[in-house]
Amino acid sequence: MREAVDGSGHNFSRRQNEIVALLREAGRVTVEDLAAHFDVSPQTIRRDLSEMSEARVITRVHGGAIVASSVENLAYDARKLVAQQHKRLIGEAAARLIPDNSSLFINIGTTTEEVAKALAGRSGLLVITNNLNVAAELYRNRAIDVIITGGSVRPTDGGIVGATTVDLIRQFRVDTAVIGISAIDEDGTLLDFDIREVHVSRAIIENARRVILVTDSSKFARSAPARLATLADIDVLVTDHLPSPAIAALCRAREVEVVETGGPRESDMVGPD
Repeated sequence: MREAVDGSGHNFSRRQNEIVALLREAGRVTVEDLAAHFDVSPQTIRRDLSEMSEARVITRVHGGAIVASSVENLAYDARKLVAQQHKRLIGEAAARLIPDNSSLFINIGTTTEEVAKALAGRSGLLVITNNLNVAAELYRNRAIDVIITGGSVRPTDGGIVGATTVDLIRQFRVDTAVIGISAIDEDGTLLDFDIREVHVSRAIIENARRVILVTDSSKFARSAPARLATLADIDVLVTDHLPSPAIAALCRAREVEVVETGGPRESDMVGPD
């Protein structure tokens, strides 16, 4: 029996529907675990994943898949698991670009939280954030002043959004903004899922002297519905790898400094396990 996944019109099997549900909870699934879960062969699971990847419902990676929704973000705990090692390296590299005795914004995101972790032992910082998880990483250090914006707290991830948040951010002019996003289009458009979060991030960009975008390379393969900014609004991009020569050329054309932290490339590892 074939049935549609998430109302998308794609004619998928019940097993493929369940794979999508597992992805939204876990962020990433492996062929081995799926084969055991459904009591089928790894070859059967690979065929399922290939079919779903062709329909752009998932993205194949080495040994499994990640979700590829363009209208709904992953659950927070799932987002933390995707490209976890890359995010840590990106966070450490971005932190090295931020001097002591400076002011900065840090917005919502699992990668920006890695930046906060890398800054936790620093001194003389003023950090304004709409991310409760960032504040939790930094507030114990008496050498760092932490200001949490007002607004509505999203129970899903501890992000603070809304008009009150934007108003407070506009009271500051900081040295550096550290921002994360959900997706990057091939033309360099930065995209996100929550329009309220987009308004906050735009205010952050407008009120910082330098903007550092932190994102792992999987975001170049994703999409989201809300336009936040473009690469032209960014001063520094910190990522594990640029996905293509075209993106590298776009960064050069927009005068974006690129810092690549390295690590295994997911795109190089897609295919037979």
